[in-house]
Amino acid sequence: MLDLVGLTVGASVGTILNPTWVTPSVFLLIGLLGAFLLRLVGVLVLAMTIIVELVVMQLATWTRIEPGTLIVIGVSLVALVMFAAQREGLGLQGAPGELMLVDLRDRLAAYGRVPALPSGWRVDTAVRSAHAEAFSGDFMVAARGERGQLLEIVLVDVSGKGQEAGVRSLLLSGAFGGLLGAMPREEFLTAANRYLLEQAWDEGFATAVHVAVRLDTGQFWISTAGHPPAVHLHAGSGSQEILDTLGGPALGVIRGLSFLTHVGSMDHGDTLVLYTDGIVEAPGYDLDMGIDKLMGVVERVVATGRGDAEAVMAGVQASESDDRALVLVHRD
Repeated sequence: MLDLVGLTVGASVGTILNPTWVTPSVFLLIGLLGAFLLRLVGVLVLAMTIIVELVVMQLATWTRIEPGTLIVIGVSLVALVMFAAQREGLGLQGAPGELMLVDLRDRLAAYGRVPALPSGWRVDTAVRSAHAEAFSGDFMVAARGERGQLLEIVLVDVSGKGQEAGVRSLLLSGAFGGLLGAMPREEFLTAANRYLLEQAWDEGFATAVHVAVRLDTGQFWISTAGHPPAVHLHAGSGSQEILDTLGGPALGVIRGLSFLTHVGSMDHGDTLVLYTDGIVEAPGYDLDMGIDKLMGVVERVVATGRGDAEAVMAGVQASESDDRALVLVHRD
């Protein structure tokens, strides 16, 4: 902080001695640096120092500063103090706070990594946040259980979008990652619903699709909670089946939920398609139309072996105003 205060003193001297090269706007740059590098108290001290120096120079007539310039600097300093107060309220203090956000984003990405799979199985994923923000309300968690023979994946769409939803995604991904594989597959969504209710968030619901696949036989189980239905691409016939599980409401809404399970089997060449509503929803269009469009892209891209989840995401061309996530589970 002392270094920045020293800069303000140097800026004052420069403004007095050579106002052509050192203009009062340099104080805005110093204030901006302080807002990112200092805690709230330091930003307040720096702002008050700048105001005192400007007032003294004006009253002593050492230099002439236009009233409009003084007003702009004053309003800007108030805005920077409010910015610093908001960051401190979030626990982001100074430059290390930015590193913490990066760490949180990396942790969220780490939770979505798929464990190593045996030969003959692949999982492709694609996640996009609304307006390309750093955090997404859609996330995936995967785990292997039953001595490595059972792959479990849960794809979750947290209410909201952007950074606010991203914080809840981080909390839920850690909790769901602990639940996944630690209990019988048929109890996962019930336990996830109970955990979400215990958080008592004002806007804390989430939709989810949970799939468990036997890696030795190809048998799978799918359950949904307020989530769009999964799609099963059958390689043998080239047909696509919508796996309507008639799931219960979203997680975190009511207690005592039970979830129906669709049981199926993946043959060699088959693909399971999991996705969030951002992939298939668009203003003015029916959800079924969005699902039909997705299935058309899957037929062109996946069934023909021309691309992966990223290619399907690009082909759907969903709106960037919502978070989007897509998971493809392949059996080669």
